[in-house]
Amino acid sequence: MPELPEVEAARRAVQDLCCGKRIVRAVVADDSKVVDGVSPAEFEKSLVGRTIIAAHRKGKNMWLELDSPPFPSFQFGMSGAIYIKGVPVTKYKRSAVNDADEWPSKYSKLFIELDDGLEFSFTDKRRFAKVRLLQDPASVPPISELGPDALLEPMSADEFADSLSKKKIAIKALLLDQVAYIAGIGNWVADEVLYQARIHPLRTASSLSRQDCEQLHNSIKEVIQFAVQVNADCSHFPTKWIFQFRWGKKTGNINGKRIEFITVGGRTTAFVPELQKLTGASSETVKGRSRREAKSSSEENVKRSNKTERQAENEEASGSLAKRKKRTSAADDKEGQQKKGAQTGKGKQVVSKKAAKVVKTRKKVQKKSKKK
Repeated sequence: MPELPEVEAARRAVQDLCCGKRIVRAVVADDSKVVDGVSPAEFEKSLVGRTIIAAHRKGKNMWLELDSPPFPSFQFGMSGAIYIKGVPVTKYKRSAVNDADEWPSKYSKLFIELDDGLEFSFTDKRRFAKVRLLQDPASVPPISELGPDALLEPMSADEFADSLSKKKIAIKALLLDQVAYIAGIGNWVADEVLYQARIHPLRTASSLSRQDCEQLHNSIKEVIQFAVQVNADCSHFPTKWIFQFRWGKKTGNINGKRIEFITVGGRTTAFVPELQKLTGASSETVKGRSRREAKSSSEENVKRSNKTERQAENEEASGSLAKRKKRTSAADDKEGQQKKGAQTGKGKQVVSKKAAKVVKTRKKVQKKSKKK
């Protein structure tokens, strides 16, 4: 998933190579899941003839400033990427599009050709990204709701420590919160900075010592600045980083120490238990909370289960009652038909006897007439 370093690498490439140039052609994919709130035709018409003035970024979002609004905005999602034809932008760990693929890629959501012949494209293979056309991207969600950018608006060490002291949440989950805390830190960056600072990802943020806070503050700064410096090319990341060993969710080793995986904040998390210890009051708090949450979840599941069972029983009872009523009604109908049939048959028998008697009487009369 593209994080701050990858998106910043894309922004810098567009800033360096595309600014001051006019858009002569735009092709927008007919994909309403990604292209949000505007038709492809309207999007294309709004871009052609405009000049790119600047490329901006906040967190994991990027937008282009044109010589007049509206402006195209990109929320990279799980696999969004900027590609410039013939120019290496960045080397993602999990690149969704290969350099050898057709151009523009079949996964392109926005393709732009500039007046000097340069072409670039925003692609998204997994379709979790969002491409929007906005009057002022920074003033509306999702960008307006983001916390301070981890690279452009860093907190001081004192501000960082003070902010953590008020957060009773697992430190990794907090670092991943783009709105309530810091924008730009994603899963691999969070794992890396916590590993570098030797902090367990489940440690409660408010339990961190002043020294822990300073180490984490420095780690965030160093990891992000280095990744940005090498244009997010993971082949240039230090071999001592846990980044090099965290992929694939397979238990491995880094410098002879075991890497384990847990889930924190809903995300797969790599850490080294020997170096990132969960001890002291914070450990008991987390464990206690986990037990309470598990118990609460279990009780809730039981309630749901009981409710479901009661509903099933009620439905079954209602169904059985309905079936019984139906069977009773059918039986009553059958009995009624039988009675009616019996009555009808009895009536027919009575009529038949009367008719036979009439016939017999007529025969007697006929015999008497013949004798005379």
